Amino acid sequence: MKNVLFVCSQNRLRSPTAEQVFSTWPSIEVASAGLNHDAETPLSATPLSAELVEWADIIFVMERAHRNKLQKRFRRQLRARVVCLNIPDDYELMDPDLVARLQIEVPRFLP
Repeated sequence: MKNVLFVCSQNRLRSPTAEQVFSTWPSIEVASAGLNHDAETPLSATPLSAELVEWADIIFVMERAHRNKLQKRFRRQLRARVVCLNIPDDYELMDPDLVARLQIEVPRFLP
């Protein structure tokens, strides 16, 4: 079983969509989290933590800026492969175009 973590800025739109899309994928456990400090507000489901970073076998970030923040903030805990999907913050939660893009980009990195 592989642990897969999806990360965006707020954990409100892109990463929760990815978590939902891949929640039934065989042989993986999924989670999502937000990187920004304001991701700790009630509007965000999960702020990124050292524990989540350590838990993950692979981390998908939506933008290069997310990868940079992740690598700076969690350098000691980061052992997972980090994949940048280059998906801008242009989508709503479960937007069909976002779902389609995730379904194209993510599976090639999954078991």
